[in-house]
Amino acid sequence: MSTEKVALPEKQDGIAVITLNRPEVKNCCNNALAVALQDIMDEIDEDKQCFAAVITGAGGNFSTGADLKEAASGTKRVKLRRGGFGCFIHPLTKPIIAAVEGYAVGGGFELTMTCDMVVAAANARFGLPEPLVGAMALGGGVHRLARQIGLKQAMGMMLSARQVDAAEGLRMGFVTEVVPDADLGAATQRFCDAVLKCSPMSIRATKEAAYRGLDEPSLAAAIANQADYPAFAALRASEDAREGPLAFAQKRAPVWKGR
Repeated sequence: MSTEKVALPEKQDGIAVITLNRPEVKNCCNNALAVALQDIMDEIDEDKQCFAAVITGAGGNFSTGADLKEAASGTKRVKLRRGGFGCFIHPLTKPIIAAVEGYAVGGGFELTMTCDMVVAAANARFGLPEPLVGAMALGGGVHRLARQIGLKQAMGMMLSARQVDAAEGLRMGFVTEVVPDADLGAATQRFCDAVLKCSPMSIRATKEAAYRGLDEPSLAAAIANQADYPAFAALRASEDAREGPLAFAQKRAPVWKGR
């Protein structure tokens, strides 16, 4: 994987951990971090031995979004294959968990919204403060937040640039679980362990169906069309689809092949 110091990737036991590593500026995203994160995501997507990923931040914060000093200097933003800072995750087929402490605002909040699960320390804070600096959340934030928590709650946050804590994020629905600050690592690992017990084929098919189904015109259409989704079709023809029922019948743990 990339060795760019602004984003530190590490892989162990099938889980990739990506640490945003600009703690001196609360992990705000400059061009170097954007390129490094994009390249890491591409490698994770292609790595057949990687089954899930965790994104977190160094130094007690997740990310405060765009590097405004770099923007103010006149430096042009690089064009990215995966879109803006908040758009890296899709169409990544593997589960992505955001482990959040401290600030996740602006593009940092957008990035968490693209993740499949958000485990937040009690001290975490979320928000889209872009209007305070004459900008808007162009990395998908204005659209994802409205879809994830409903229009009125989203507009209340966005039009006031209000930040909310982890407990309110859980109530609103964009946080999966809130844990004491000291327990963030253990709670994130618990989710990773749970994912690893499942068939990788099933996980990919489930993620694909859930997201693609949101774009279908109706629930009935989503159910009718899911058999045509690539990961769903691959699951039905896979060794894992046969191994699961066989292991259950033989009262043993399944041995997943991921194919």
